Amino acid sequence: MDVEIEAKLKVESLAEVAAGISKLGGKLHQKVLQRDYYFDDAAESLMSSDRCLRLRCQSTGSHEKVVLTYKGPKEKTRLKKRQEINVVVEDADSAEKLAVALGYEKALSFEKKREIWLLDDCQVCLDELPLLGRFVEIEGPDEEKIARLQEKLGLGDIPHIPKSYATLMREKLEHEGTGKREIYFNSEKESIGK
Repeated sequence: MDVEIEAKLKVESLAEVAAGISKLGGKLHQKVLQRDYYFDDAAESLMSSDRCLRLRCQSTGSHEKVVLTYKGPKEKTRLKKRQEINVVVEDADSAEKLAVALGYEKALSFEKKREIWLLDDCQVCLDELPLLGRFVEIEGPDEEKIARLQEKLGLGDIPHIPKSYATLMREKLEHEGTGKREIYFNSEKESIGK
């Protein structure tokens, strides 16, 4: 079983964190723009059971990768830990049609700018999201390595955020009361396959 173990931290400056990673010998692996599309049924049975079905279109300049992901409910641990199943797909539009045929509809979509750094057997993602701001996610093989790296980066006093970006975005949109379900850095709506 594939398991995701991570710490999510809200920060003021991604540049400061990037400088700290670099100083410790970390390497920038990739800069990407991710468009995430979350699906659920009319009763919101996935969200209400702390699960998700996500279609991610990830662009790195001229290359795009599309991944369909299922995430199970979070386990009761100090960090965010949950089952994660990823399937690379060739065609985003066909993946959306499959989700709809299974009874799911697009419930939420948003973009994220992400820098992926590698350090100490961990992946450190520096994320910026419209409406939500800047975050650091440290994903690693176990809680101890993640906690050690969080300390080394000078982020030890920052509390972990157990909620997913989808939950945070949904809560923000509900608080604003606009009824919006699609959030992008530029205001134009984009189709899934573009």
